[in-house]
Amino acid sequence: MPTATTTVHPSAPSDRSPRMSWLSVIAVMLGIFSIVTTEILPIGLLTSIGSSFAVSDGMAGLMMTMPGFLAAISAPLVTVGTGRVDRRVMLGVFVLLLALANFLAAAASGYWLVLVSRVMVGIAIGGFWSIGAGLADRLVPAGSVGRATAVIFSAVPLGSVLGVPLGTLVGDVAGWRTAFLVMGGFTLAVLALLLLAVPPLPPGRATRLDVLGGMLRSGDTRLALAMTFLVVLAHFGTYTYVTPFLERVTGVSAGLVTVCLLVYGAAGIAGNFLGGAAVRRRPRATFAAAAAMIAGATLLLPLLGRWDGGAVALLIVWGIAYGAVPVCSQTWFAKASPDAPEASSVLFTASFQATISIGALAGGVVLDHSSPSTVMVLGGVTAVLTATMTTTLARRPGSASPSKGS
Repeated sequence: MPTATTTVHPSAPSDRSPRMSWLSVIAVMLGIFSIVTTEILPIGLLTSIGSSFAVSDGMAGLMMTMPGFLAAISAPLVTVGTGRVDRRVMLGVFVLLLALANFLAAAASGYWLVLVSRVMVGIAIGGFWSIGAGLADRLVPAGSVGRATAVIFSAVPLGSVLGVPLGTLVGDVAGWRTAFLVMGGFTLAVLALLLLAVPPLPPGRATRLDVLGGMLRSGDTRLALAMTFLVVLAHFGTYTYVTPFLERVTGVSAGLVTVCLLVYGAAGIAGNFLGGAAVRRRPRATFAAAAAMIAGATLLLPLLGRWDGGAVALLIVWGIAYGAVPVCSQTWFAKASPDAPEASSVLFTASFQATISIGALAGGVVLDHSSPSTVMVLGGVTAVLTATMTTTLARRPGSASPSKGS
């Protein structure tokens, strides 16, 4: 496999205080938190935004579809195209773009402007994730890289447990436009922290398109792509429309939807740390278990989710399961190509985001032609397929393993 780098980037600056080093890690984490929250904020506001512009829930689901597709395209293009630009500068550019996207959504006079803002969000996601996910070793000393990486990735469940429920609450109290306005202001504050705390990061490492092509010829990378596609398809094909399900099937009020999303997000934080601990020992089994739990939760929701208690219990299971998915998937990609960390992040970001879009789009089509319960069942069947394939391939003699080399 061709090398992923033109030169090896420098390690974390030795003249920085531990306080500033960790503040820079927190700044990157908050950047990802802003991105995750902005990306999935429409989940809690789906019906109110749709009613404002007289579009169906399925059409409103395009707000989830657009960013993923654009992120999948921009991840490789932006990372390769800006390979010789200071990474701190690029992080700032993407956070500024994210803030502008939130302000545009808040001021949108038509649904098409909301979709334009989501295109901007997608570009910001692809660029920031691909660069930011692998920066820990440039921000802290070598002995702290593991903890710094965990802090950076904790932004994913935090976006669910804090960002989306709080955004939904703001939307319920002051309108969905206010939720985007507040998110834009928060993102500007994150931009200021990034510029203050993150040191200059000269581009010592340049990801090339031929490196990405070489990675795709790896059987283990292709397997990681296939399993990531299936499990993310199952999750976002259903979770994007969990608000319509809770309102129509469970019959909860808008305020209780916020509580349900908060419970789900809290479970996701637990799942993130549980998955992070388990994936080091049994990566493929952890991935299969997460897929099986998503399958169980979504398949049972049309039955047990008709009652508040049943819905909350299944959302807890679902949250724990999905909380483990990003760390399992990212670990799989990283171990498949240990010599190309930024390239691994690009493929992880592109595949994950593209599948978010496909899942949201597929779920929206099903929802517009059937019911929220049908959406859950089809997602559950996909998750069953994921768990079955992962378990079967893990038992096959001589099969590639994501734990190889660990």
